[in-house]
Amino acid sequence: MRNWLIGLSILFIGQAFAQAPAFPFPQHTTYTAGSIKPNVVTQSGMDKVVKQFYNKWKTRYLHSGCEPGHYYVYYNFEGGADPANAICVSEGQGYGMMITAYMAGYDPNAKNYFDGLYYYYKSHPSIINPTLMAWQQITGCENVDGADAATDGDLDIAYALLLAHAQWGSDGVIDYLNEAIALIDAIYTSEINNNNQTIKLGDWVSGSVSPMSYSTRSSDFMPDHFKSFFAATGDNHWQQTSDRCYTITDAIQTNYSTTTGLMPDFIRHTNTAPDPAAPNFLESTNDGDYYYNACRFPWRIATDYLITGDTRAYDALAPINSWIKTKTSSLPANIKSGYDIETGNMLAGANYNDLAFQAPFAVSAMIDGSNQAWLNSLWNYMKTVNINRDGYYGNSIKLLSLIVISSNWWAPDDALFRASEPSTNSDITIYPNPVSETLLHINLPTNELAGGQYAVLGLDGRKTAVNGMFEGASTTIDIADLPPGTYLIVINTISGVYSKTFVKL
Repeated sequence: MRNWLIGLSILFIGQAFAQAPAFPFPQHTTYTAGSIKPNVVTQSGMDKVVKQFYNKWKTRYLHSGCEPGHYYVYYNFEGGADPANAICVSEGQGYGMMITAYMAGYDPNAKNYFDGLYYYYKSHPSIINPTLMAWQQITGCENVDGADAATDGDLDIAYALLLAHAQWGSDGVIDYLNEAIALIDAIYTSEINNNNQTIKLGDWVSGSVSPMSYSTRSSDFMPDHFKSFFAATGDNHWQQTSDRCYTITDAIQTNYSTTTGLMPDFIRHTNTAPDPAAPNFLESTNDGDYYYNACRFPWRIATDYLITGDTRAYDALAPINSWIKTKTSSLPANIKSGYDIETGNMLAGANYNDLAFQAPFAVSAMIDGSNQAWLNSLWNYMKTVNINRDGYYGNSIKLLSLIVISSNWWAPDDALFRASEPSTNSDITIYPNPVSETLLHINLPTNELAGGQYAVLGLDGRKTAVNGMFEGASTTIDIADLPPGTYLIVINTISGVYSKTFVKL
């Protein structure tokens, strides 16, 4: 099934792109029409803030590993980890790999850092599925007892490997693409419930029929990742997992958080009627609240909307944006570190600021122009918070959010669609061509019913102008925002690749 992708990648990303980053920072990605970014700062000003904070983050958290050439993200700089001598978790390793892939081009050492983070991940396998990463290490880079995997770290590492394939190609020492596919397969085998395509908590959750196997974290809802996994593997199960994220979100918002739209840290009964976990379900008395896992939900879901335009993401975020603006009187400093999802009341002991809660709301604000003043306030607030105020978690989420907010987040799928020479395929029909209206209609062969993913590219093959999912054998694409010119559309399906040029008048 994957031979078509590997062949396409070799064609699209030649040896000339093997080392130099193909998507150097800054990228200034064009997000979904109608989305916004801060308008109280120039684009170069936003890029500068990202660079400056990246430099501080790298100095503080990116550490050499216990073997030559290894790097890990040190998450216990501020203390307070359990155990006290803990140094790294797979979640942080995923963050670091994504960050260094996105900052390539600005940082000439980004590839060395990325590869070192990769080698560290590979040297710390889960004892259950060794393709996954053991979730925590202690001083001396030793895995803790019961060194199994946590799903969120594995998901980000796999996504980062696809980013690396896009940046540097897979013809070097590390075959990023095949490593990504192997990890994606391992995630599906051990961290996805194959009965209903929902996300399990880790590979330590055995089977697909126990009550725990029908429980999930809302912070693991990463539909943009899952769509990229589909693009990389052609496995439609990832489309179904993306869909499940949204059906479960809708169930929680409809039945438990009608006022706030907030999601709980943990969700049970994904096979029947999803509901918030009870206190002390897994981590704390706040397991059913909007707390230190769920705080990432607005960032994860907003990124999917900005990149793919999935309207389900917009619908999930709109009530959250409305509630948090009202709750805080549109003052970012009033965002506290935990809320009851039903009442919106601040949790006991949560009366303090943490960027892990504040930064994701800024990404969420980007989905609609009605949030412009709120987004501006969040940007002005975030850029002034000293790195010494918060810990590894808040600072890492801040940096990832800054990359998105500054329009420097892009999907690895772009590399799968990039071509040095526009090609045509007689089996694809485009009309009208040239396009004088706003809608482009595409038909695939009548026997091609699987659907897939499409991208519209400028003829230089350099940057995706529009992308999304292609359902069935035909689709209609809104190209109203494209300037006049000649474009290439490429469509990846499970059974083939289709492409053709068209002209926008």
